[in-house]
Amino acid sequence: MAGTLLKRCRVVKNLKIGKAENELSTLEDINNLPDTALVVLQTDTETCLMNVDENMRFYDFLKKYNINIDISYSISKIDKTDILNGLKDNDILVKEFQDVARELNNKNNKTMEICSGSAFVFDKLENKITHIIAAGGKIFSNVYKVVETLKSRDIPLFIASGDRSQSLYEIGKMLNLPKENIYLTANTERKQEIVKELKEKYKVMMVGNGPNDVLAFKESDVSVLTLQQNEYISDELKSKANYIINDIIEVLDIEF
Repeated sequence: MAGTLLKRCRVVKNLKIGKAENELSTLEDINNLPDTALVVLQTDTETCLMNVDENMRFYDFLKKYNINIDISYSISKIDKTDILNGLKDNDILVKEFQDVARELNNKNNKTMEICSGSAFVFDKLENKITHIIAAGGKIFSNVYKVVETLKSRDIPLFIASGDRSQSLYEIGKMLNLPKENIYLTANTERKQEIVKELKEKYKVMMVGNGPNDVLAFKESDVSVLTLQQNEYISDELKSKANYIINDIIEVLDIEF
C-alpha cells in the first residue's frame, strides 16, 4: 500500500548489463519471470549499509551485521533460506548497493521525504542477484487530506506494504496513524491474510497499485486500483479491481 501513498523515486541497476534501468517496473518484471523474488533489506541504508567497507562481500555483510531480509514479492516458491544459500558463493560486493543508493540520493535528495531502503531481485535458477534497487519517495499531496477526511468519518486506516518495516513506521508517523495499524513488510499472501483478519471487524476497502495486491483485492469488500504512480499496469490487473482511480483523492467519492 505504500505505493499508493508515496510518489516513488528509485534507481534499479541491472547487473547483467551493468547499467541502471530507472523506469523498470520491478513487480511487473517479476510477474513475468518465474523463479525470481524481490527481496527487501531490513536495515537503514544511510546509517548502516553506507558505513561499511565497500569491498565486503554482500553475503558477509548480511551475516556480520545480522541483517534480516524479507521476500516482498514473488510468484514462485522461494524462501529466505533459498536466497541465503544462493548468496553464500556469490561474490557481489556491498559497493554495488552503495553505488545505487548514492545515485538515488544524488538524483532525488531535494525531493525525497522517505528512504524506503535497499532491495534486490534474486534469481533462484541462477542463484544470484540480477538487479539492485534503492528507493524512496514523497507523500502524494492529496494523501493528508484523504487521511484527515477518512478519520473525520470514523473510518480506521491501516497500512500493509512490501516495503522495509521501519520506512512504513515513518509513513505512519507522518500521517499520524497508530503504530498498531501498521503491518510490517507484507508479501502478497500476507496482505490477503490481513484483509481477511480486518473483515472480522470492518467492511474493508483495499487500495493498491500493483500485482502484489491482487489477492488482497479478491479478499476485500471493495478493491481500488490507483494509477497515480504512472507506472505500467497490465489489463489483467485492472480487471481485478472494482474501481480504478488516477488520484488518491478519488477514494473519498467511492460509496463505501
